Amino acid sequence: MRYCIYGLGAIGGQIAARLARAGATVSGVARNDALAAIRERGIGLRENRGAPIAWQPIEVAERLTDLPPADCVVVAVKTTALPAIAEDLAAGLPAHGSIVTAMNGVPWWFFDGFGGRMRDHRLHSVDPDGRLASAFPARRVIGAAIHLSGFMPAPGEIVRTSGNRIVLGTADPASRAVHVGALRFDLREAGFDVEVSLDIRRDLWFKLYGNVSLNPASVLTRMPADRILGDPLARDFVARCVTEANSIGRAIGLGIDQSAEERLESTALLGSFKPSMLQDAEAGRPIELDALLTSVREIGAALGVPSPNIDALLGLCRLHGEANGLYHSR
Repeated sequence: MRYCIYGLGAIGGQIAARLARAGATVSGVARNDALAAIRERGIGLRENRGAPIAWQPIEVAERLTDLPPADCVVVAVKTTALPAIAEDLAAGLPAHGSIVTAMNGVPWWFFDGFGGRMRDHRLHSVDPDGRLASAFPARRVIGAAIHLSGFMPAPGEIVRTSGNRIVLGTADPASRAVHVGALRFDLREAGFDVEVSLDIRRDLWFKLYGNVSLNPASVLTRMPADRILGDPLARDFVARCVTEANSIGRAIGLGIDQSAEERLESTALLGSFKPSMLQDAEAGRPIELDALLTSVREIGAALGVPSPNIDALLGLCRLHGEANGLYHSR
C-alpha cells in the first residue's frame, strides 16, 4: 500500500521513518521549518538519545492534494489542527482510501453507529460544526491507539523515547478490513508491536483513561508525571478524575477493569516524563484540551453522570490556556 503520514511530528515522524526504512512507499505532509528540513535531508530518527540518527528520504509537501494518492492517510496531527486540514484531507483522500486516526483523545467518529443512548451522537467538543463527521464517517476510518512517545529536538528530527505498541481497529467493522490487514503487516515489518482490536473504541478509552487527568494537570503545574504523582494531594485529585472518567466509560459500555490507583501506579513506573500536553504548553502550541477532557465531560453530561473533579480540572485548564494563549473557547 501507499502511505501518507499527515503530520510529521514526534509520532507521525516515527511512523513515517520506520515504514520508509522497511521499504514501504511513504510520503508526508509537513509545514514550515519541518517541510524545508525534510525536503533537504529526509526525516531523521534516533532510536534513543545516544543512538546515531538515521535519515530516510520521503516525498513531502505542504498539502495532501500535492502528493500522489495514498491508500492509507495516517493523520498524526494534534487534534487542534483538524479543522484547518479537513478540507485538504477531503480533497486529497481517494475514494478507496482510509484515514488512520493516530491522535489523542476521543475522535469525531467515536459514536458513529454506536449503540445505546449515545448512538450517532455528534461530539460538539471535537467536531462542533459536523464537518469531520460528514466528510469522514466511520466506514472510512481505521482507529489507532498509539502507545509510543518521543520528541523533536529539531525540525524533521525525532528521538524515540519509549513505547512500541500500536493497536488498530476498524471504526466500522464491516469496512476496510483489507486495509487493516495490510497496515498491520507493514507496521510489523517496520518493527512495531501491532495488535488488531475487535473493539477499537475500548482501546482508545483505555488510553484516554490514563491521559484524561495527568495531561491537563501537568499543564497547570508545569511538572512532569513523577512530581505530580509524588505529591499526595495532587495524586489524590488525579485519581478522582480518573475514577470519574471510568464511571463515564461504564455508562457507555466501555468501563476499564483497573482501579485509578492501579493505573497511576503503572504510570509511576515509567519514571519522570513530560506528558504530551505539557510538551505542547512549554513550546507555546495549542493544548488538546477538548479531545482529552472537554469530550469526556460532554459525554458524562449527556448521560447524567456527574464529574465534579473533571469539571474543576477543565475549568482551571481553560482559564490557564486562555491566559497563556494555549486555548481558545469555541
